[in-house]
Amino acid sequence: MSTASNSCVSLCDCLAHRFGNAADGPDRTRCYGSDMTEAEWQVVRAALPIPSWLQGRGRRPEGYCHRVMLDAVRYVVDNGVQWANLPADFPPFRRVHAFARRRQLTGLLAELRDRLRDKVREKEGRSPDPTAAIVDSQSVRAAANVPRSTSGWDGGKRVGGRKRHLVMDCLGMVLVVLVTAANVQDRDAAVPLLAWLRQMHFSLRLVWTDGASAGSLIGWTKEKLQLTLDIVKHSDNSTGFWCCRGSGWWRGR
Repeated sequence: MSTASNSCVSLCDCLAHRFGNAADGPDRTRCYGSDMTEAEWQVVRAALPIPSWLQGRGRRPEGYCHRVMLDAVRYVVDNGVQWANLPADFPPFRRVHAFARRRQLTGLLAELRDRLRDKVREKEGRSPDPTAAIVDSQSVRAAANVPRSTSGWDGGKRVGGRKRHLVMDCLGMVLVVLVTAANVQDRDAAVPLLAWLRQMHFSLRLVWTDGASAGSLIGWTKEKLQLTLDIVKHSDNSTGFWCCRGSGWWRGR
């Protein structure tokens, strides 16, 4: 049976503070825009799994506050910095990265994202389960250390690197992401992308995409996935993609 830590009392109510060793260190002062508010933390805290060491399944009690670790992950995502460039008021970056990796493998980060998306949709007067989505892709340059086996050359966009294939709801929020080499055609990536989309979102009925996914993919999507693929044609001088937000349409890039 677990017992509370004998360390100094902390204002944080995370499990690492209450039963682990996190209270052995000083509390961190929240000072960045990416830090969770108290209301956000209460929502996230309820979704955190019980650590194995608290369930009597071994491992050492955690020495770093769960809230601080999540704030560190949010800082990396919000500011786009490398893990090694975390500010000094966060725990060591290797510990933060390991924490984020564990939560990613257990699906916690994806669950938090999905819960947030559902709340935003409800706030906008929509059902949490989308019925329509938009598919588009973007080729981006890859860093020098990205292996050639996972990168390629997009002749149309004249970009060497990787391509991210995105499926968004009508509010512009991400439903599914697939990353491929930049030389992978949209119609080829659409097969696993749409199959994954159907598996994750059973309520979808309509998917908008551009002409790059036309052809036999329309019939395959209808027959295999019970999805209607609607091809949106662009004019020659248009760029980006169109997506519905609220009562109007906006252009994404």
